[in-house]
Amino acid sequence: MTTTNQPARQASDRMPHGIEIRLVSKTDDLERITRLIHHAYASHAAAGLRYWGTHQSVIDTATRFASGQGLVAVLDGEYVGTITIRPPQPESALELYRDPHTWSICQFAVSPMLKGAGLGKALHEVALAHARQNGGQVMAIDTAAPAEGLIAMYRAWGYQPVGEHSWQPHTNYDSVVMSRPLDAPALDAPLGPR
Repeated sequence: MTTTNQPARQASDRMPHGIEIRLVSKTDDLERITRLIHHAYASHAAAGLRYWGTHQSVIDTATRFASGQGLVAVLDGEYVGTITIRPPQPESALELYRDPHTWSICQFAVSPMLKGAGLGKALHEVALAHARQNGGQVMAIDTAAPAEGLIAMYRAWGYQPVGEHSWQPHTNYDSVVMSRPLDAPALDAPLGPR
């Protein structure tokens, strides 16, 4: 996939003015993005969950972006969010991710200072649109089984649990695998223009 510096979309009105969500480019600073990911996952690490995002290297960040299309959210020159949208992954250990109609999300992080402001949902909506535009029919995601808050959020966005998987040794927990049809609206989709 090609990358560009053109905006993918402007963020919603609930977020601070000036947040731009755009495709990752060759000029983006992967060290700073990796620090954002570590910072975003720090509360999970403090709770004893070893998400890959708690300890991934800059090379891991680049590899994960290369597995699909990365997006970043930028505010005043600082990275405040990121997500990677991946097409079907024929080599994945997870059967659902190998399905030719299933896209998946990984490396999803929002700066703690903006959690609850709608940035995660905005990144997610751009990811869904990208997968739809490229022929995807299902979106999948996985998260730590103990992460009840994240599971509830994904349910509110239209996902349902479809299985479990272990990514150990990169993590220290079993994951809940969730999916949703790409044509299904989120259960809490906002009304009116965005």
